[in-house]
Amino acid sequence: MTVREYGRLLRTKKASSVELVRDAFKRIKERDRCHTFITLTEYEAIAEAGERDKELAKGIDRGPFHGVPIAYKDLFYTKGIKTTAGSLVFRDFVPEHDGTVVSKFKDAGAVSLGKLNLHELAYGATSKNPHYGFVLNPHDLDRVAGGSSGGSATAVAQKFVPVTLGSDTGGSIRIPASFCGVAGFKPTYGLVSRYGVLPLSHSLDHVGPLGSTVDDCALAIEAIAGRDANDATTQRAPQINFSSEPLANLKGIRLGVPRNYYFEHVAREVDQSVNAAIAEMTRLGAEIHEITLPDIPAMNAVQRTIQWGEASALYPQYRDAKLIGADVWALIEQGRLVSAVDYLTAQKLRTVFRKEFDRIWKAVEVIVTPATPVTAPRTDENQVDIDGYKEDTRMASTRMARAINLIGEPALSMPCGVSSNGLPIGLQLIAAPFRDAWLLHVGRAVEEAINGTRT
Repeated sequence: MTVREYGRLLRTKKASSVELVRDAFKRIKERDRCHTFITLTEYEAIAEAGERDKELAKGIDRGPFHGVPIAYKDLFYTKGIKTTAGSLVFRDFVPEHDGTVVSKFKDAGAVSLGKLNLHELAYGATSKNPHYGFVLNPHDLDRVAGGSSGGSATAVAQKFVPVTLGSDTGGSIRIPASFCGVAGFKPTYGLVSRYGVLPLSHSLDHVGPLGSTVDDCALAIEAIAGRDANDATTQRAPQINFSSEPLANLKGIRLGVPRNYYFEHVAREVDQSVNAAIAEMTRLGAEIHEITLPDIPAMNAVQRTIQWGEASALYPQYRDAKLIGADVWALIEQGRLVSAVDYLTAQKLRTVFRKEFDRIWKAVEVIVTPATPVTAPRTDENQVDIDGYKEDTRMASTRMARAINLIGEPALSMPCGVSSNGLPIGLQLIAAPFRDAWLLHVGRAVEEAINGTRT
């Protein structure tokens, strides 16, 4: 069910929030085989749902999320409830306050079921967590869910909740959304507060939703976006209506299809599905413009340098590899080798790429690409084979997404097809900074055309 469908049940009194929450916990306990949650908060959720029911009975309605079950990636501060980041480093950390987005969701009436599993410290693309279990893909339990917001994607894909919150530093919302067949939205850098979210890379981290539909993501962004005195990066965040009616068509919208990089070394079925989606967008009236993008491999390299340095700076005191999984430890150690010269040069290049994309946005309004070049890899694959081209699994998973974190553009991953072996295929739509609401309106129109979705 979508957020709006939950709302209709509640407002027509066909179900109470307590009943919906109890049913969600029942399904999680009976059906979850993906290691989706680290912590379930059943007692707290049922009590909160009861309060939301009392409010509705009195005519108090907090909006679309009133009484609706949701869940948080286990990076988000939740007062009195463990926030582990999927790591032994934070296994006993219990925040004394909620993060800003958690507070906003509570104010909107959402009811949290608990904390979701992830790639340790949000530092990886598979969510193969050595401490809390590998997050598995609900479409095929031999495959990864993607990361780092793996549990956030599987909770939605398994229909336990319509919306979750995740974080995205190098693709960590869009990759699991693509692999698990849900919608995932990385907003413009600075649109959503990150206060009360355990960081990975302070200049690259973004907070955003994963949802059963693009409309669910739009409703979530509307609930959590905006300025926050505790996060200086949000001071330029505008107040926007994100969930108004979707566009009736795409007439006159200039759609940029990259000539370079994004359609190179892409699995055949992914290429076919994405191009079918582009054809559908043209049927809706979009104008196709072939474009040449800046050097995306260089942008990916710059992003990695910044992420390595900033992530390692968070953990200078940790020298015991036993506390951290081998893959994440190797990345932290690698980051210790980034010099100040390397880091500052990367930041200068970031500014250059930012200006180059500003020029792109004068020519087109949306860039369309695959979200990932492959469908979900197997859990035992360290390399993927893309029609004879072999690539490291982590690099393949992140290479369509990473550059967009560097420049902070809003980017949406949404399902656009299914492979011959039943695995979801993801489409990525990218827009200029702070055109988030408009991009979500476009995404909803495309989603309805491709999948027949109607809210």
